[in-house]
Amino acid sequence: MTPPASFLYREIQTQTFKLASWAKITDPHQAVKIYIEGDGYAFNRHGYPSQDPTPKGYLLREIAFHDPSPNVVYLARPCQYVSDDFCSVRHWTTARFSTEVIQAMYEEIQVLAPDDELILIGYSGGAQVAGLLATTKNLPVKKLITIAGNLDHESWTREKGLLGLSESLSLASYRSQYLAFPQIHYVGEKDTVIYPSLTENFVQNSAYIYRLPQATHGEGFETIYPLIWQEK
Repeated sequence: MTPPASFLYREIQTQTFKLASWAKITDPHQAVKIYIEGDGYAFNRHGYPSQDPTPKGYLLREIAFHDPSPNVVYLARPCQYVSDDFCSVRHWTTARFSTEVIQAMYEEIQVLAPDDELILIGYSGGAQVAGLLATTKNLPVKKLITIAGNLDHESWTREKGLLGLSESLSLASYRSQYLAFPQIHYVGEKDTVIYPSLTENFVQNSAYIYRLPQATHGEGFETIYPLIWQEK
């Protein structure tokens, strides 16, 4: 998917990772909406770790690149879209939410949107990253939005019978801090990757949950695009 000309591509070199970003910043007086990508192509169809976690799907990029808001940033996760000698398979498997990953993305945000109010929008595993950034870093987060979000990776791996993310931070450890933020969670009732019940059990407030009856993990969210775009 080709980004609009209004988005500037930048590779941000942090203390560890080189990170890919696309940004459109046109009004310094308004909040910056930061879209954080999911885990991408972390595993192949045989269940083995891939050699390149760059996403195959377009869901989050489609929402971000068509967002008419004045300030929009799309952040890829570490090792997506770039060649980086620091990367290893652990960074999109067991350590995908590690301290070094969260720190690198914090440094990236400090370069792209220093001191700005932020609306963090996380898709799938990007929701965990957004939550950890909001709760463990000193960022001026105005609201958290998730789409098919993985908020509790420990419960997720148990329920799915997957290997635990042993090198990762857990948002469950910061749950009370997380729930203090304004937030909305869009979940697909036909999502078999992140079951809606996982989000509901974590949040425990139906006012924060928006269910889409026909949505899966990566499709059927078109009706919420305008709802996300109008967030300010």
